[in-house]
Amino acid sequence: MKNQNNCILLDHGSGGLASQELISSLFLQYLQNPLLHQLEDAAVLAEQHGRLAFSTDSYVVDPVVFPGGNIGELAVNGTINDLAMRGAQPLCLSLGVILEEGLPLELLEEIIMAIARAADYAGVPIVTGDTKVVPVGKADKIFINTSGIGVVEEGVDISTSQACAGDVILLSGTLADHGMTILTSREGLRIGGRVESDTRPLHFVTRAIISRFGAAIHTMRDPTRGGLGTSLSEIARATNLCIEIEEDNIPMKSEVRAACELMGLDPLYLANEGKCLVIVGPDKAEEILTTMRSVQEAGESAIIGKISNKHPGRVVLTTLSGGNRLVEPLSGDPLPRIC
Repeated sequence: MKNQNNCILLDHGSGGLASQELISSLFLQYLQNPLLHQLEDAAVLAEQHGRLAFSTDSYVVDPVVFPGGNIGELAVNGTINDLAMRGAQPLCLSLGVILEEGLPLELLEEIIMAIARAADYAGVPIVTGDTKVVPVGKADKIFINTSGIGVVEEGVDISTSQACAGDVILLSGTLADHGMTILTSREGLRIGGRVESDTRPLHFVTRAIISRFGAAIHTMRDPTRGGLGTSLSEIARATNLCIEIEEDNIPMKSEVRAACELMGLDPLYLANEGKCLVIVGPDKAEEILTTMRSVQEAGESAIIGKISNKHPGRVVLTTLSGGNRLVEPLSGDPLPRIC
């Protein structure tokens, strides 16, 4: 897509010829599927067997491109993961983009290409969408909304309310990668080693364990904004149960741990964009862990704790030194715009 200024113009949001050219020469070039290419006002889906799950999320991350990904694949993976956390198999996504006048077309193309790659890898097509353009200063480069529809098979009932005392808590990989990546990228900080976003789809992991263990999977949650600490606190408060976790068992990259210590940040409250909490019955916990580790997106999974009745509504962390501390929900927003 070329124009005289090689950037987004207000005319691209007019609904006229410039809009049509932008859609056909950029969006449709990379987002290849029959339903989207019909360019109808809505996509009509095939009949499905099972209960429908529906989710939506908006993405305003700064910077829009960061080590390990960009806002495009973040948006695709994020909505897929929200569906997966309820045990749904994602079917399709919608894509809404708000573009700021002056956005370089080269950057937009990079983002659309990432969206296409992420959707193709996940096997979840973009079937409908919308594009708007706002004047300079009314947005920050690009905002994205993705909504998704998935199907929950009969007999699958995964929700916070299903967690119970005696359950075991698993985490599908290393903590705080995305939050630390965004922070260091935004501030231009250099730290030793390679730190990059963990954005990835999680439905391959959830499908593997649900298909094998079914009712043994009680609760799943992806600890995005607010991090692991906030997600666990929400579960504890909703169920009025005690969540006990072991700091020594929580997987974390050495570079991320060192950066957190250097900057005085608690990794429990940094965002993750490709990890999930899985709360399961104790009898199947080890088998579920093995299955999770066999999936590429969850190879570093670990058992990090359990649920009890000791301190109702509380999260208790056993520290590396052997002491205990209460983990409260995130207060304030020390790392804004991480997704």
